[in-house]
Amino acid sequence: MSNHKRKFITMIIIVLFMSFTLFSGCKGSDTREKVDDTVEELAGKKKVDQMKKMEKDIGTITDKQSDRMDDVDKTGAEEGE
Repeated sequence: MSNHKRKFITMIIIVLFMSFTLFSGCKGSDTREKVDDTVEELAGKKKVDQMKKMEKDIGTITDKQSDRMDDVDKTGAEEGE
C-alpha cells in the first residue's frame, strides 16, 4: 500500500472512533432526559400512563375488596350454622 492510502485509512479509523465516543454520550445526558420528559408531557403520554396505572390500582383494590367480602360472607355463614 502506498503511504497516502495508509494515512487515509488511519484517518478514517480515527474519525470513526471519535464519532462513536462523541455520539454515545448524547443519549444519556440529563438535558436529553429533560427534553424527552417535556415532549412526553406535552404529548399527553404521562397522563395516559398515570391513567393506566390508576386503572390497574383500582382493579387490584376491587379484587382485594371482593376477596374480603367473600371472607366476611364465609365467616357469617359459618357463624350462622
